[in-house]
Order: sequence, then C-alpha cells, then structure tokens
Amino acid sequence: MKVLLVTQYFYPENFKSNDIAFELVKRGYEVTVLTGIPNYPQGCFFQGYGLFSKKMEKVQGVKIRRAWLFPRGRGGGGRLALNYFSWAFFASFYAFFLSLFHKYDVVLVHEPSPITQGIPAIIIKKMQRIPVYFWVLDLWPESLISAGGVTNKYVISFFTKIVKWIYNSSDKILISSKGFRQSILEKGNFESKLVYFPNWAEDIFSSFCEYSLPQLPDGFIVMFAGNMGEAQDLENVMKGALKLKENKDVKFVFVGDGRKKAWVDDFIQKNSLADTVFTLGRYPLEMMPSFFSKADVMLLSLKSETIFNLTVPAKLQTYMASGKPILAMINGEGENIVREVNCGLTAKAGDSGQLAEAIMELKRMPFEKRMQLGKNGQEYYRRNFTLEKCMDNLCHIIQDNQQ
Repeated sequence: MKVLLVTQYFYPENFKSNDIAFELVKRGYEVTVLTGIPNYPQGCFFQGYGLFSKKMEKVQGVKIRRAWLFPRGRGGGGRLALNYFSWAFFASFYAFFLSLFHKYDVVLVHEPSPITQGIPAIIIKKMQRIPVYFWVLDLWPESLISAGGVTNKYVISFFTKIVKWIYNSSDKILISSKGFRQSILEKGNFESKLVYFPNWAEDIFSSFCEYSLPQLPDGFIVMFAGNMGEAQDLENVMKGALKLKENKDVKFVFVGDGRKKAWVDDFIQKNSLADTVFTLGRYPLEMMPSFFSKADVMLLSLKSETIFNLTVPAKLQTYMASGKPILAMINGEGENIVREVNCGLTAKAGDSGQLAEAIMELKRMPFEKRMQLGKNGQEYYRRNFTLEKCMDNLCHIIQDNQQ
C-alpha cells in the first residue's frame, strides 16, 4: 500500500511523524512524506538544508519531498504566521504536482500546529479520490487563541471555517486526547469519523545506552525536559523555584530549548537562583534516558487554558516510559491520567505554591514509595502507549477503511 504522509515537520526534526513513517516502512508500506525544510526548534534551517538543498532524499526507506517555507526564526507572531502560511502555500503546489505523477492509496496528516497542514492533503484527496486520515494533535482555532494570543474575531472566524472544511473533507479524524471530542463535535456532525489515537513515547528506553553528560548538581533533582515555550507556563515554574530558593538541596534542571529559555536564564540571574536552577540546553533525543536516570522527579507543566485542559501532552507518555515519578502542574485530561494511574503528584496549573509544596512532599517521601509511583506509570505506558501498540492500531484503522 502506498501511503503519503503530509506534515510540516519531519526528520531530522524530532516529531512523531518520524515514527509513523519509519515504522510503516518496516511493516511493508511504501511511504512518501511531503514536508518542509527542517528548522524547528532553532528557527533556522538545519545544516545542509536550504531552499535548494536536499529537496528530495530517502531516509530509512522513506521518500522525502520538501516544500519551501520561511524559517520560523525566534517564533514571534509575524514570523510564525509567515512560516505556517508559506509551507501551506508551497506544499499545496507540490501536492498538486505529486498527484499528477504519483498514485497513492491513502493520505495521513500529522497535525501539530498549524491546522493548515491539512490543505495540501485535501488537494491530493480531491485529485486522486483517496481517503484522508487527519491526526489532531492541536485543536484550532483554540490553540491560536490560547497559545497565540489571537483575539481578532475575523481571524478566528477565518480559521474556524478552514477547520470545518478540513474536518468535513477528512475520512477519519484521529484524536490524541479524548478531551478533544467535544470541541470537534461543536464544529460539525463528525461523530462517525472520530477515532481515539493517543501519542506514544519515543522508543529510547528499550535499549538504554549510557552517555557522557554535562556536570549535574547534587541534591534532589526536579527535571524538566523538552520545549521551553509559552504553553509550558515557565513563569509559574520559576516562581515555584523561587519559593524553594532557601532549600539548597532542591535543584531544578532544564534540558531543552525554546522561546522562553532566554527568559528563564534572565530570571535566574535577576533572582540569584544560579545555585538551584540550571538550564543545560538542547541535547539529542537518544541522550534523554541518561538525563532522566539522574532525576528524582520529572516536571510537567502547562498553562491554565481551556485548550491545554483538553490536551494530553506527549511528554506525559515519555515521562511514564522512563519509570520516574511525575510532578504535573496541569489541569484537565493530563491531571486526570496522573491521578488515575497514581504515577506522581499534581498541582493546579498556574499554582506555584502548590508546585513548591508537592516538590517538598515528594522529597520527604520514602524512596521506595517514589519508585513505586514511577513503576505505576511505566506499567501503564507499556499497556497503553508503546509505539508497537499504537502502530498496530493505526494499521488496523487504515486497513479497515480500505476494505
């Protein structure tokens, strides 16, 4: 079966689209990816890539076709909008010509923001009359409002119409969180199209390899890993760190990068937190198990916004897979999972006081009890969120709807 995966983000960028494409090839599918020029999260083109470099390549059996885009830069509103629209524009033309010369059996769309990634996919669907399976990872226009700060009613109305058109044109709408269901149904009668398809953790813990790490501080390590952006509510995380400033044994360690990293570094300097808060920058994915092994607890945070309350961040599954206890400063669906699985403690989103109290509770907790929390999460992950289980599910969805 010939599968076209449409996504703005693909290898060497680190997204779930990589797992989908490479795993489908292993299972005998012929996979082509229509994607962009890698520039996330640094905001500039990766070394060796450009408007006229590596436009077509083959990686692990996957054919990659790259449409032009403007790099996202530092992620400011105007630059980000240009990044989103440029890829949708050029990818739509690329999709038209792909449809003329190549025949596919099915189109998959991997949709972290923006929703406009669905436009090239729908063009191919209309031209070749093949099914489109749209995997919703970010709700629009809700993400535009909450994370992007957009309030203009005409802009919101415009994107709402695009969302409805894409959902209406999709044969199946895969949702990464059950909390997305109501929002999608409010946009149309799509009940028969909805399929729950959760995120999985990267397969980096099954073959653990010890890497040489930078010097980490001694003490009780609260580790935050991944994107340091607006959604992660780092302002309240740092307020929590400030409340624990005199507890010199509690160390906050950030492994990652993003739009807010410079702000965090500035906060550390202004509040004399260099003894208890450390930002290490971005490291390769395969090194994460080595970092996680040094942590006492993994920190997950999201702003208190309606859209985030409906979201189960992919990081939750990764933390579960690591076998470490989780401290989640989030509301809604993610909070419910942590509580139900009993894999850590929770604090209300935006409540730095509760965050600080939960950290001290975990620190005082007997080591064996903390380890049991981590084990609970790991066992739940293995039953529900492994790559193998999720890909089995995806293949069943594709095959069932092809028959």
